[in-house]
Amino acid sequence: MNLIVAVDKNWAIGYQNKLLISIPEDMRFFRDETTNKVVILGRNTLETFPGGRPLRDRTNIVITSKPDMKIDGAIVVHSIEEALEAVKDYKSEDVYVIGGASIYKQMLEYCDVAHVTKIDYAYQADTYFPNLDENPDWVIEAESDERTYYDIEYAFYKYVKKKK
Repeated sequence: MNLIVAVDKNWAIGYQNKLLISIPEDMRFFRDETTNKVVILGRNTLETFPGGRPLRDRTNIVITSKPDMKIDGAIVVHSIEEALEAVKDYKSEDVYVIGGASIYKQMLEYCDVAHVTKIDYAYQADTYFPNLDENPDWVIEAESDERTYYDIEYAFYKYVKKKK
């Protein structure tokens, strides 16, 4: 299973339920990676999408603690275990965890690949992703050249979990 995330230099991912910055090339990378695939996300993340609607051209699996929640265009589950059960018939490489912080934290152990866009700036933030550089189970397999969006520098990294 994969995860995909954009982090600042402190591994922050959001502030007041919003992304820290929207970089067009990062958004395009996200779209290219996840289109026609399965995405696993929390309800709060879903509510940040345009109209609070599931992403088009993807199988959306939304994890929520609200027992009666129904979402058109999404599979609603109520636990990590239910989410894992919902994706068991899909190829692992076609499943992407896309947030938010609580879902990332709970799903990290089930992921083998992490696509991380690192932004070389420290934003005001209240939501963080676990720092993979400090996690001995993860190593960088690939990284892009540094890119620039206006005055913001960033790069794409592919982390892989070490085989035990």
